Amino acid sequence: MEPILPQSDTGTKKNKAVFHGIGASKGIAIAPAFLFIKNIIEHSSAPLSAEKAEIEVDKFLAALQRSEKELRKIEKVTTKKLGKVYSDLFQAQIMLLNDSVLIECVTKRIRQELKSAPLVIEEEFEKYLEHFNNSTEQMFQERAQDLIDIKNRIIRNLHNQKLQSKIPEGMIVVSTCLSPADIILFTRANVKAFITETGGITSHISLICRSLNIPIIVGLSNFTQKVKTNDLLIVDGSSGEALINPDSETIRQYQNRSEEKSRLEAQTCRLADAPAQTKCGQPLHFCSNIDFKEEIPSIRSVGARGVGLFRSENLFIDNTKPPQEEDQTAYYKEMAEELFPDPLVIRLFDIGGDKLIYSTIREPNPNLGWRGIRILIDVPEILDSQLLAILKANDKGNIQILLPMISSIEEIMQIQSSLKRHVDNLNTIGLSCCEPDIGAMIEIPAAVLIIDEITRMVDFISIGTNDLTQYTLAVDRNNEIVQDLFDKFHPAIIRQLHTIITTANKNGCRVSLCGDMGSDPLALPFLVGCGLRVFSVVSADIPLLKTLGRHLDVKESEALARECLSFDSSEKIKAHLKEFQMRHVPQNVLM
Repeated sequence: MEPILPQSDTGTKKNKAVFHGIGASKGIAIAPAFLFIKNIIEHSSAPLSAEKAEIEVDKFLAALQRSEKELRKIEKVTTKKLGKVYSDLFQAQIMLLNDSVLIECVTKRIRQELKSAPLVIEEEFEKYLEHFNNSTEQMFQERAQDLIDIKNRIIRNLHNQKLQSKIPEGMIVVSTCLSPADIILFTRANVKAFITETGGITSHISLICRSLNIPIIVGLSNFTQKVKTNDLLIVDGSSGEALINPDSETIRQYQNRSEEKSRLEAQTCRLADAPAQTKCGQPLHFCSNIDFKEEIPSIRSVGARGVGLFRSENLFIDNTKPPQEEDQTAYYKEMAEELFPDPLVIRLFDIGGDKLIYSTIREPNPNLGWRGIRILIDVPEILDSQLLAILKANDKGNIQILLPMISSIEEIMQIQSSLKRHVDNLNTIGLSCCEPDIGAMIEIPAAVLIIDEITRMVDFISIGTNDLTQYTLAVDRNNEIVQDLFDKFHPAIIRQLHTIITTANKNGCRVSLCGDMGSDPLALPFLVGCGLRVFSVVSADIPLLKTLGRHLDVKESEALARECLSFDSSEKIKAHLKEFQMRHVPQNVLM
């Protein structure tokens, strides 16, 4: 990646450059760089004697103990800083360290094959990593880093190398890759921001940084080769920009932007309890997308009206198999009671062939294969367990069911039939239950083409703009090579959105949008103009969206939408949206 070089500043001899990565946690930081390079440990492949093999087994078991001791300390710090939801990440790593199958396999191979412990560990973990790295799901590719962290921790302790946890105060840490443990440990040194060459917005390190309100830029390729320790950096976690050795005027500009953002954040947070509405008084509703129940307390502080998308597959993945019905019931019930009277929309397990960790199936293109609703229909024990859990948890009547990856009305009918069967069976044995509303994810072009039929069959729909864009444009949203083709403002996308929203409203079917587009300030007036009134977004984005909504007029937004629908390129659409934004929204709101 070639940097964009700003005009030279005669007041400094250092080179200045701007680099662009992925902003994964908002905020601006200005501080010196600390280049964190992890040591590459070389280990011998020479065969061992039988006597040395036994010594190697002892070293391996001792390394496991030291690794567990480190992780327990990190777990304790994490619980104090972030609570149990994130400390469970390290509990899962501790469980793997104590996995009897792994321990037996490694020790057996050391003795039988007379290989060194590091070599055997590399080979054993590679079996796990192959599955994750071959996945087309970005989430799984990112989770591979967690396994690498465990592997490297064991190997480092085998070589009796110390864990680097102390760095100078107030730095911006730059590294090829960072683990959740690195993030937690470095925060003790008042780290101002992080930059990594790998990772994504859904990686654990990104989630932790967002919870700690620390800016982070991920996916900034080769950046460690461009920066040196003590270079002055500016990090903008919103735009994904990183500046090396900026001039004094640029520093002042970013300092002013940071102060203005802080002022606006305080102002918008004061609006958290105020009703969300347009300038003309049209109510808007903002719900949160969440992954864990522990996020619920924080969504109220930003004025969210319930959970518009709970990704229930996280329960599946964390346990490497479908959770037990009883565990699901308790989990959903706790969430629903805490949210009442606001809704809890549970998306049924949106799992793919490559997400079924115990499965031997390897598909050439899992995104177009056995995933989502297709698995739930083909493996009824997974579906039945989840439906029963939801029915038993729905005491308050505020749980709703969202069906993933719908492409036909037959799929909806099968789920409706299964749900009715379970309701009848529970009633037969004297257990009354409140039947939840059923909604469909609209994320496949086929569903858009039959949207009239779908919206007559279900209680609500939720538009998944991320997959809808991916499938419509035939662009893998996780493929860096074609990222510039992934365009949510493509005419084909906005025309589909207009069709979906207007058809749902005509048929009296509730409609919301739960993709990234819902958080985009540029898209908000267009979506309002199409008739969308319910948005399910990242919690942190709600205060800004509520503020922006107060500057919109419905009739003006409707006119904007009609104009955008007439354009034949995304460039024209975005230019028109930006011009509308300039005229209707104070610029300090968008800083």
